[in-house]
Amino acid sequence: MGKSALLILMLVGVWISAIHAEADEDGQLLCRCENEKDTCINGTCRGDYCFYTWVKGYEERGCFLKNNYKEQCYTSFPHFFVYCCNKNECNANSTPPPDINGVPTTKPPEISRPELWISLSLLLLITTIGVCGLMLFLRFRRAQCQLRKAEDHDVTMLKVPHGDDPTYGDIFDEFCTSGSGTGLPYLVQRTMARQISLVECVGKGRYGEVWRGTWMGESVAVKIFSSRDEQSWFRETEIYNTVQLRHDNILGFIASDMTSKNSSTQLWLVTHFHELGSLYDFLQHSSLEPESCLRMCLSVACGLVHLHTEIVSSQEKPAIAHRDLKSRNILVKRNGQCCIADLGLAVIHSQSHDYLDVGNNPRVGTKRYMAPEVLDETIRVDIFESYKHTDIWALGLVFWEITRRTIVNGIVEEYRPPFFDLVPSDPSFEEMKKVVCVDQQRPSLHNRLHSHPILSAIVKIMKECWYQNPPARLTALRVRKTLSKLDHDSDFSIEKLKRDI
Repeated sequence: MGKSALLILMLVGVWISAIHAEADEDGQLLCRCENEKDTCINGTCRGDYCFYTWVKGYEERGCFLKNNYKEQCYTSFPHFFVYCCNKNECNANSTPPPDINGVPTTKPPEISRPELWISLSLLLLITTIGVCGLMLFLRFRRAQCQLRKAEDHDVTMLKVPHGDDPTYGDIFDEFCTSGSGTGLPYLVQRTMARQISLVECVGKGRYGEVWRGTWMGESVAVKIFSSRDEQSWFRETEIYNTVQLRHDNILGFIASDMTSKNSSTQLWLVTHFHELGSLYDFLQHSSLEPESCLRMCLSVACGLVHLHTEIVSSQEKPAIAHRDLKSRNILVKRNGQCCIADLGLAVIHSQSHDYLDVGNNPRVGTKRYMAPEVLDETIRVDIFESYKHTDIWALGLVFWEITRRTIVNGIVEEYRPPFFDLVPSDPSFEEMKKVVCVDQQRPSLHNRLHSHPILSAIVKIMKECWYQNPPARLTALRVRKTLSKLDHDSDFSIEKLKRDI
């Protein structure tokens, strides 16, 4: 009888161990979960780490995977507290420190020994000297690098003006310590929707709406995607959060968030706000001088070069093809330059890691801006260079839109979209195919453009962007270098004219 009872107890122990082994076979922790994002199951979740956050009185508990550990656990800014741990339900009883609002509840211990003060003073002095020395060394090294780059490159590089959006830089300096250029840390992004006040709707389209909002006293743009275009939101969020895209001529990304409004899920993309709107809107009511036209075209080319270029360094950046470049997806900044937006259809390629990521977005580009090889379906979808060639075709059409609104000899044309005189306002795929592939037509060019040296050079670039054979088209780098030389020559001519006067 005793042996039977012992055998039963052993079987029960083995059964309980099997249950525990099955529950923990994935090696993930069980964490307390409390938030408003519907990610909890019976108040718990599983992950590699548990966390607790406190943001201005709002508390969250949950879990995340180990590959997000640094972004999640090393964020620091005023009125924010985060606690990470790696034991089951270790975040259940977490609370913020008593001095979270800047008013400590405990007094620091009094230091009575003068030797300690002397030691601390010496340590502070040595640290200050070390930091100053490091800053001087880095500054000297940076100056040497810039001098070396200036010698390696031609003197016609783009002169980028400063001071366009200084406050955004201050915000990123406060929230970001990595300098990766991939927006705010994930935990901060997850609270964005509750911190932003939507002020006015500034645009609508098939993709959804764009609103001007306010966050931390600054205007931000909030792109709210429609449910049928959620793949574009996922794609842009993926690219901005993983790729080094901080550049003056790429729309600045702040955060991406998913929120619930009126019992429906909204997908938000938060970016810098540019009050002049898209290039399409700007050209409707504004005309340009040839020098302004040149700098606008040059800034678009600089943005496209940054996208198309793969950077191999400690902070790697794969090459990116836009696939939907058009005047509606380019924004105008206050300094007259442009920045490229909307990466929902982008293709990513890394030669060093040998991969091509075309995404899984069923949406196609804008038919009016499609290259011949896209319209006749001869494009090599397995070769990244093919997608870059289509961007160059669209870049030529954007330049055509800008030059139409440029004043030469007192003459300027009304804004019109490309091929406005050959296809209807919403052309079909077949209509565009007939015009571009069968008839091989190109946008008409006004005679006045040939009478100005800057405009005639841009016309030449446009024609070389519109070759029927994709590899024969210019590269974005060649377009940028040609326009940079024009810009340099233009500055020289103006200075010479001033001296003559």
